[in-house]
Parts: sequence; C-alpha cells; structure tokens
Amino acid sequence: MPTALAALALVLALALAVGAVVRLRRRPRIATAAQRATYQVLHAAGLAAEPLRAGLTPASATRAVRHLRPLIGSAGLGLYEDGTQLALDGLGGHHTDQLVAAASTGIRSGRTAVLTIEELPCERIDCPVRGAVIVPLTGDGVTARAALAAVTSDRPAPGLVQASLETGRWVSAQLALAELDRSRARLARAEVRALRAQISPHFIYNALTAIASFVRTDPDRARDLLEEFAEFTRYSFRAHGEFTTLAEELRSIDRYLTIERARFGDRLQVRLRIAPEVLPVTLPFLCLQPLVENAVRHGLSRKPGVGNLRIEAEDAGSECHITVEDDGVGMDPAVLARRPGGGDHLTEDDEADETGETGEAGQHVGLANVDERLRSVFGDRFGLIVETALGAGTKVSLRIPKFHPGVSA
Repeated sequence: MPTALAALALVLALALAVGAVVRLRRRPRIATAAQRATYQVLHAAGLAAEPLRAGLTPASATRAVRHLRPLIGSAGLGLYEDGTQLALDGLGGHHTDQLVAAASTGIRSGRTAVLTIEELPCERIDCPVRGAVIVPLTGDGVTARAALAAVTSDRPAPGLVQASLETGRWVSAQLALAELDRSRARLARAEVRALRAQISPHFIYNALTAIASFVRTDPDRARDLLEEFAEFTRYSFRAHGEFTTLAEELRSIDRYLTIERARFGDRLQVRLRIAPEVLPVTLPFLCLQPLVENAVRHGLSRKPGVGNLRIEAEDAGSECHITVEDDGVGMDPAVLARRPGGGDHLTEDDEADETGETGEAGQHVGLANVDERLRSVFGDRFGLIVETALGAGTKVSLRIPKFHPGVSA
C-alpha cells in the first residue's frame, strides 16, 4: 500500500512538472518598452505605406492619415492638395478653410510653417485647436503638390515640429516611389507600342501577297491564312493587359509561322518542344513573339536553302526556361554588345535584309526592347542571354519565374 501511494505521488509530481514546462513554453516573450515602441512605429508606417504607394487620392489619403497621426502624436492630421482637403483624422474639421489656405501657401513656397492660435482664430469658446504645423510634401526636389497639417491642442512644441518634418519626408518618399511605379508602367506600355510599331509593313505586304497567291489555286487555304493573319494582328494590337500567358504567346507565334511557311514553303522548318506544365506561366505581353520574328526575318530569310527554327520551353522548378534558336546567318557579337543609350549607338547603316529592313540594327533593337522589359518586371537576373556569331545562327535564352509579385495575366 505505501508503495502504491508513493507511485501515485510520483506520477502526480511528474504531471505537475510537465504542466509547468508546457505553460512555460506557451508563455509569450515579454518585449521591452523600446521593442514594443519600435514595432508599433514600423507597423503603423507599413500600414500607411500601402495606400500611399497607390498615389495621393482622397481614398488613399483617408487610409493613410489614420495610421500617420499616431506616429506624429498630434491631435489631428490632414492631407491637402492645392486648394483641396483630401483627408482629415482627428481635430481640425471646423478649421478646414484656414488649414487649406495655409497648406496652399506652404505648397507654393515649399517651406514649413508653424501656426499658433493667433493665426487660427475661432469663434467657438470651447475650440480645442491651439496650433498646427504645415509641412509641404516635396519628394526629392520635385515641386510640392501636397502638404500635411499636424493639428495640436497645445502650442506647437519643437518635438511636434520635428516629428511632422520627418513624417513629411517619409510621406514624400512614398509618393515619389508611387510616381516611379507609374512611370515604369508608362514606360512598359511605351515599349509595347514600340514593339507593335516594329511589325513590318513588308511583313504585312508579303503576308497578303502570299495569301493572294492561293486565292485561285487553293481558296480554302487562302481563307484559312487570312483568318490566321487577322487573329495574329488582333493579338499584336490588343489594347489591354501588360501580361499574357505562354500559351497565348505561343498561339500567336503559331499563326505568324503559319503565314511565313506559306511564303517560304519547305525552306522554313520549325520544331517546337513545349512542356505542358509551363503553358500557364505569365510573361510580359509581346515578349517571346519578337524573338521568333527576328529569327525568321533577320536570320533565316537571308540564308540560302533550308532554315531551321527551334522553340523550346521547359519546366525548371520555380522557373520556366525558354529558348529560341535558328541556324541562320547570325550576327556580329560586337554589334549586339552595344546597348542603346550607352556610349555606342546602332545606326541605320547596317546591311538591309531581303525585306528592305535593317538587318543587325533591327534585330538588336527588338532584342534590347525585350531584354529591358524582362529586367524591369522580374529583375536584372532575368535578362536575355544571346549566343551568336556571323554565319553560326543565333540562340536566345530567357528565364521566367513561375510566380512573381504583381505579375498576372
């Protein structure tokens, strides 16, 4: 009996010990006051950054000021464009006209202003507003277009002024980044327009001529080719979407090659090897098609005899690897190494191909356009890799990440 009681006591002691350890493990760490303050500041800044990166609008300003006001420690905080109050959180609503006027003055002058109660007169006896700090939002030397106003229920202290200035600089940086994002989007659209402009009038003429040649001899094929040509041009000139899927791009390429095979006959041999699992991969619109057009127009069309074109896309884990290779006339690597905008520039003096278009110059411009767009979207690690030499054909390789933030078809 004593032995049983001793065993029971041992079991209870072990259970209590295990429970204590579990409770100890589950107890969260207690951060220091400084750590909690740092976390709160960073968290609030992160919450405010998201709407600001979308640009300054009434909706984004309303979302931002509710997170920015605790950072400054003011009784109220407003965001203003010249002559307009975009948003206000906290005190200051009945001083809107005065704050708008002060913000407009600050925007025009580009200078911070500290307003006291004398400069914010009010007929309300119980008015809690005692001052405000007006900070223009300049953004890296750009003329101010907006301002923030930190409203206080005490006389503006140096700490409030400094906190308002630092917050204003931070908001200006976020707005500058938002403008940079918009500029990059405009540049991407301009580059797509440039690629569309490179769709050769000679190709259109030659395609229609090839179609016309079948009207009498093979009207069914002429009708099919005309439909392929219409679908190709509709895809190339579509007005929406910066991205597409590999499947859509390959479908357009197939239409293009169908028309070119009608022109060149057996002289153009095409081999495709596409892994089905990479067909949904998203890539910039008109990213792969120009590489195939360059291979045909500048590589194979000037080669006597049969020309071979190989297009491959394979699954590589988190990436899709794509290769466009031809055994055409190739190009001079020294010409390819010259980057537009650098010390050396391509000229119109390069030899023209059989279509009347510039040869190496036209090919280089198309490759550079695609390379810059890939780097702009995915980063510098994802540019084109070109292997070529005169008389040795050209091989262009690219990598596309299967998933990338902000990229969707």
